[in-house]
Parts: sequence; C-alpha cells; structure tokens
Amino acid sequence: QVQLVESGGGSVQAGGSLRLSCAASVYIFRSLSMAWFRQPPGKEREGVAALSSDGYTYYADSVQGRFTISRDNAKSTLYLQMDSLKPEDTAMYYCAAVRARFLGLGTSSYNYWGQGTQVTVSS
Repeated sequence: QVQLVESGGGSVQAGGSLRLSCAASVYIFRSLSMAWFRQPPGKEREGVAALSSDGYTYYADSVQGRFTISRDNAKSTLYLQMDSLKPEDTAMYYCAAVRARFLGLGTSSYNYWGQGTQVTVSS
C-alpha cells in the first residue's frame, strides 16, 4: 500500500512562491510515476504536473513556466515548486501516484492519492 502525505501549503500574496512536498512511505518510490493535481473551490479536480518514473515531465498549460515538478528518490519525496503564483492558483493540492511508467494528467490513471494541502493566493 502506498501512503502519500502532502505538506507545504499556505497563504501567499500574488507573485510569491511556495514549495509543496509529498512524502511516500514506500520502498518502491523509484518505480512510481507521480503527479500533482488541484481542486479549486466549487470546481473539478485538474491535473497540474506529472513526473514519470523515468524522469519525464509534463505540465498543464496554465502552470507551464511557473511550476516545477521534481523528485528525490533517496528521500521518497515529490516536490512542486510554485513561483509567480496567481489568485487562480488557489486550490487544494493533491499528489498522486501509480506503480507504472506513465506520464499524464488524467485523474483515473492514478490509484494512490494523498489527503491534500491548501494553497491560497491573495491579490
């Protein structure tokens, strides 16, 4: 069983930065493809960034050039560096994982999910 725990959310003004972390309690971390999703208030969950087990990345158009997804296999941790934050980035952010070599942002493709961390960006 893969357990994912997000941290690093908070409140920030527009233009600021935050770094989210997702710790995985599993020795198979290297074999996981992972992603960040977000769910704004009253809206559906959407994909933000993905990182395959072999190191390929993919970003949603809305965050391309502002967000960076990365992983530290030695620490079994996934990161999301968020820069130039905008009020429309306000959402609950979730990390997700699948035990396969995969790159994509479809919610149904991931079968392990964290509980989420809140990000609020004020104007």
